[in-house]
Amino acid sequence: MYRKILKSKIHRARITGADLEYQGSITIDKELMELADIKPFEFVDIWDITNGTRLETYVIEGKRGSGDICVNGAAARLVSKNDLIIIASHFYIDQNSSFPEPKLVFVDTDNKPLSRQ
Repeated sequence: MYRKILKSKIHRARITGADLEYQGSITIDKELMELADIKPFEFVDIWDITNGTRLETYVIEGKRGSGDICVNGAAARLVSKNDLIIIASHFYIDQNSSFPEPKLVFVDTDNKPLSRQ
């Protein structure tokens, strides 16, 4: 049996764009991806603090230091620019295995990293 465990999260990021015409995904600033140990094309959960929406999509690497957090494709209908969100990644482990503490990345209102735990 396996357990789904939180690997990392980017906490209270602000959506900088919602592009309905793109084929799908979420674009995340490369620096934030590295701090949270999120890889391109990795699936993540997005929890919208502003409106309560929850969704899953894959990640596309954005420009380092840009602060970009853009929800693309059909998911763009579920969020709005400036919504606050949590981006969470996870992994599966054997139920008897130990696992590391999740990486928590906190950002300011411009999506610049404040701290990492």
